[in-house]
Amino acid sequence: MRPPREQRRAAVWGGLVTAVLAALIVAGSRNLNHFDAALVGYTFATLFAAFAITYRYSMWLQRPPTRMYWRRGWSVFLTPRFIGGNLVEAVRRLTLSFAANRFIFRRGRLRGAAHWLIMWGCVLAAAITFPLVWGWIHFETVPGRLDRYQIYLFGFPAQSFAVHSVIGFVIFHGLVWSALLVIAGVMLAFRRRMVDHAAVSLQQFAQDVMPLLLLFAISVTGLMLTASYTWMKGYAYDFLAILHAITVILTLLYLPFGKLFHIFQRPAQIGVSFYKDAGSREPAARCRRCGMAYAPAMMVRDLIGVERDLGFAYEMDAADGAAHYQEICPRCRRAMFGLAQAGAWSEGLTARLAGDKD
Repeated sequence: MRPPREQRRAAVWGGLVTAVLAALIVAGSRNLNHFDAALVGYTFATLFAAFAITYRYSMWLQRPPTRMYWRRGWSVFLTPRFIGGNLVEAVRRLTLSFAANRFIFRRGRLRGAAHWLIMWGCVLAAAITFPLVWGWIHFETVPGRLDRYQIYLFGFPAQSFAVHSVIGFVIFHGLVWSALLVIAGVMLAFRRRMVDHAAVSLQQFAQDVMPLLLLFAISVTGLMLTASYTWMKGYAYDFLAILHAITVILTLLYLPFGKLFHIFQRPAQIGVSFYKDAGSREPAARCRRCGMAYAPAMMVRDLIGVERDLGFAYEMDAADGAAHYQEICPRCRRAMFGLAQAGAWSEGLTARLAGDKD
């Protein structure tokens, strides 16, 4: 049986993104000359995650509501008359909503702190780990200077630094700082789940607890590796390296299917906010029953289109001229519902009284 068109399209996009990433890995590591074969498991896990994330994202974008928001958001953002202001506003919203996590801090300071720590710990870890795994960044000693390292980016020499300098200490321990951030955030998140009864009643293990456990396991095993080669002369390093690799690979495989997928969905919220701004600038739709303004006309038209795409038929043939249920304001919908109930009750009562007379 041939898969539906949406699935075929998503599979094509997933294969294309995976192929591009594989080509970039080969090119960025200079035909794998700077690729560490010991990290091949990480590489295949990231390739699988790239395919699965793209496949799911493509399926998500093909849903009628998401497709409408996606297209409208881009068309509004790229409107020539507003493009300059939109670029400035996009930077502001990215800074406040994502970099500062303002939308989470509004729900609670501890909740915002937990989310901020986990997010920036993961961002820092990803910025360090993926380029190293893919061979895009590697280090070599400076010829004739064993006390200095040269950073190579895509095979090109970049900055050099002293091994025992502050810069070297910060660079070589970048994953340690990210692990500490993540562990602190995970602890705050678990605290909330233990004391907030509303959160406890709604949480699910696979969606709420599993991501935190995976992030915690990655961070702890990474710190154990650092402790092994720093203070324990490499004791149990091989075992810890395998354990750490297992936790990272499992997280990469889980990434497209669990709650962490919202990392890739959340930026689309920026487009939704621009769409709402554009709707507020347009004339409001007026109720066909009472004539009151109740919503942006653009949003009402788009909602009608989405409902038709989903197969919901809310067309009307009313005496007041309304062609669709969405052209009636919420207040009048409640009134019409009450009138319909009263009419049905009256007809039933009349029929029962007529039956009693007979």
